[in-house]
Amino acid sequence: MKTYIRVIAAALLLVVLTLAGCSNNSDTDGDNKDEAKDYPARQIELVVPFAAGGGVDLAARAVADYLSKEWNQPIVVTNKTGGGGIVGAQYALKEARADGYTVLVNNNSSTTMYEAGNSNPTLTMKDHILVSRVAEGSLAYAVKADAEWNDFKELTEWVKANPDKLTWASVGPAGFSAFGVAEWLDAAGVDYKKTRMVSSEGASDSAAKVAGGHVNLAVHTVGELYPLLEAGKLKILGVQSPERSSLLPNVPTVEEQGIKGLTVKWWTGLSFPAGTPKAIVEKWDEAVAKMENDRGFIEQIEKIKLEPAYLNSGDFADEVQKETERYTKLAEKAGIRK
Repeated sequence: MKTYIRVIAAALLLVVLTLAGCSNNSDTDGDNKDEAKDYPARQIELVVPFAAGGGVDLAARAVADYLSKEWNQPIVVTNKTGGGGIVGAQYALKEARADGYTVLVNNNSSTTMYEAGNSNPTLTMKDHILVSRVAEGSLAYAVKADAEWNDFKELTEWVKANPDKLTWASVGPAGFSAFGVAEWLDAAGVDYKKTRMVSSEGASDSAAKVAGGHVNLAVHTVGELYPLLEAGKLKILGVQSPERSSLLPNVPTVEEQGIKGLTVKWWTGLSFPAGTPKAIVEKWDEAVAKMENDRGFIEQIEKIKLEPAYLNSGDFADEVQKETERYTKLAEKAGIRK
């Protein structure tokens, strides 16, 4: 009889614990849904890990402008520079709370290229919840307006003969410009390690360094280089895209000039820290998808010489994984990976 009672008691306890667990799970799901329903209830910070005036910064401001109106909450852009984009990324992904009110506006430099270029990175893609890709931009090669080279082919031939004289600006040894230069030099048969990188705070700083004669070359998007091009301080020798840029119809692509197989392309997107509620991530992804079809947002992106390039969270994560693998191979071959 006592054994029977103990069995019944144990069974009842198991039922109570199971129901409690179900109740807790239900409450958690409910809390997540409620968070998304009420979100955002206050100011959101968009963290740009690069200097003001570059493509990531300008795209972030277009996103902030659209979503602040869509959600009727202030969205501020904060520039936290340093470490090739890692100082700001560290702040947004590791130091801030995972509550949806701090969002990283990332790009290749602070994600795929950083991880590919470092054998022991402080941040990896496991630290990100990738939300959406927002925009893309074609890579371009810019030199000082009065430089001796008239096109990309001439520059390439000069570098083959004088690799030790090539200086170029980059936010870091594993930044966007570094991978663009490494891929180009590999295709041209030039030893990347014989050239010299000069650190910059971002695209606007790189362009200024070229215009001022401090380095030979800046490798950034057409849009990031365009202001000093328009001011007559720079000239663009080649654009890395399948077709000529509509902004620069007279500038041949690098493939037209004999350098084939170059793939590096700039992008920017959004990340949350790991642990951010799924419902909030989904709310952002849905909002970005809607934003990318908004005429006003498209005009803003086109004004800064970028192209809308939305990818949802899953597709974005897949693309980033493939890019990381591809860039790791390039980094190992060029000696970028440390």
